[in-house]
Amino acid sequence: MNGTFRDATAEGRAPRPPAEPDAAPAVSAAEVSKVYGTGDAAVHALRGVTVGFARGAFTAIMGPSGSGKSTLMHCLAGLDVVTRGSVVLGDVEITELTDKRLTLLRRERVGFVFQAFNLLPTLTAEQNILLPVELAGGRADREWFDHVIGVLGLRDRLAHRPSELSGGQQQRVACARALVSRPEVIFADEPTGNLDSRSGAEVLGFLRTSVREMGQTIIMVTHDPVAASYADRVVFLHDGEVVSELYGPTSGGVLDELKRLGD
Repeated sequence: MNGTFRDATAEGRAPRPPAEPDAAPAVSAAEVSKVYGTGDAAVHALRGVTVGFARGAFTAIMGPSGSGKSTLMHCLAGLDVVTRGSVVLGDVEITELTDKRLTLLRRERVGFVFQAFNLLPTLTAEQNILLPVELAGGRADREWFDHVIGVLGLRDRLAHRPSELSGGQQQRVACARALVSRPEVIFADEPTGNLDSRSGAEVLGFLRTSVREMGQTIIMVTHDPVAASYADRVVFLHDGEVVSELYGPTSGGVLDELKRLGD
């Protein structure tokens, strides 16, 4: 991988060490390119991206508008098809799967947290949390469910419908829904984009706690340097390429790097 690799120790905070070199990443991309359209109208969203994401770590993906960060996340999660290259999640190369097998893999091994919450308004918080497990024909581990709602502070909100919850509470429900099936990876797309600063800080704190206390792997796309500072590592994209990384990020360090990239 080309680019600049920066360490945050000099900024007053010791970074969490990266995964061991021989440790298999939770998800990785190898020479991934994504092109939309053809001919003169072609848009090269990703240009030969090679990057891995460590297990049990919180990684943010950042970059200027149009850098390809959301496209990369969608390709890693199997929500979009790569033009060239490969994506491996755990021990499965998802770029070789049929649509049916890819759907099953996302249902069984991947969790999602979106900016818009995506909760069903007619269901209670508890029903929303358990819905993916039930749709997959499974049964939730109640001990794990109890642990998740305890960490997220939702115990007294389980009977409430989304309209009876604040934005921060709704996003915590969405986080619980992603966690309850114990996915290998959770992808979070601008999870604090619709929240005020206090609610956003709560949700980011819960995501970080899920990594520290539950061993979860989280990959988050964000444009916010403060949100990125909750991560263990930030991967920066520019013009569809990975150009730098930052371990143990601070909001100031992230902002400096974005300015360097021309955001």
